[in-house]
Amino acid sequence: MNPLANTELILNADKSVYHLHLRPEHIAETIFLVGDPDRVKEVSSYFDTIEYQIQHREFVTHTGYLGKKRLSVISSGIGTDNVEILLTELDALVNIDLDTRQIKSDLTSLRMIRLGTSGILRPEIEVGTILMTEFAIGLDNLMYFYQQNQTKKEKEIAQSINEYFSLGFMPSCTQAHEKWFEQWQQKTNFIKGNTLTCPGFYAPQGRELRIKNTFQNLKEKYYSFDYQGFKLTNLEMETAGYYAFGRLFGHQIISINALLANRYTGQFAENPSQIVKNMIEIVLDKI
Repeated sequence: MNPLANTELILNADKSVYHLHLRPEHIAETIFLVGDPDRVKEVSSYFDTIEYQIQHREFVTHTGYLGKKRLSVISSGIGTDNVEILLTELDALVNIDLDTRQIKSDLTSLRMIRLGTSGILRPEIEVGTILMTEFAIGLDNLMYFYQQNQTKKEKEIAQSINEYFSLGFMPSCTQAHEKWFEQWQQKTNFIKGNTLTCPGFYAPQGRELRIKNTFQNLKEKYYSFDYQGFKLTNLEMETAGYYAFGRLFGHQIISINALLANRYTGQFAENPSQIVKNMIEIVLDKI
């Protein structure tokens, strides 16, 4: 195979990957993924030592040790477009030889946990609950540009959502990495759910300020969707990207969300920072 061209695999002068400014030795094989750059230090503050840290744009990385466990925390910023950059460059760090620009014959599977926040779509779920995503549905069109590897059930769910909402395009649908998901189900009492990943914060999530939404009563439709017992539980802006790219690259990824607002009842958490703190502490205790 020919080496990857400079315009395909873009490296900095120090041979770090272009956006993340990381080299292979800068990351651990277990990585926490957060959206908010400020949340990186919230997680790494629990580390016993930090050996490496860097920031470039919205991508902040801290790598260190919690006891004998080497861990990294990296922020993506908002949206699946940023997730594409983050996951592609993390994969390049472990599965492409940056000196020869050749794909390695022995591939590494990273273990990743998203620590995010999310809104609730069901009235019976309480604000402050911690949820782990089993299925993630992407309402963005990013995965149109990739050859997906979906199961029959995932295709059926995606098709049903497309028809129910009259989207005019096929959403993505990806189940969590089964083994990694089951391990964390056994470790915690987090509820499991089906997460809707939206391509925006306002209209795609059913909000209206000064301009009108194309889809009327969108929140109610999210709540009412039911495909053979499959219902939507929460919505945010990254998880479907993580699950789809995790599947394609062969990495183990789960998404854990602190639920801060119930979009159905209109309730917002009085102590959102404490809920996020509780989530971080539980996950770090179980890692």
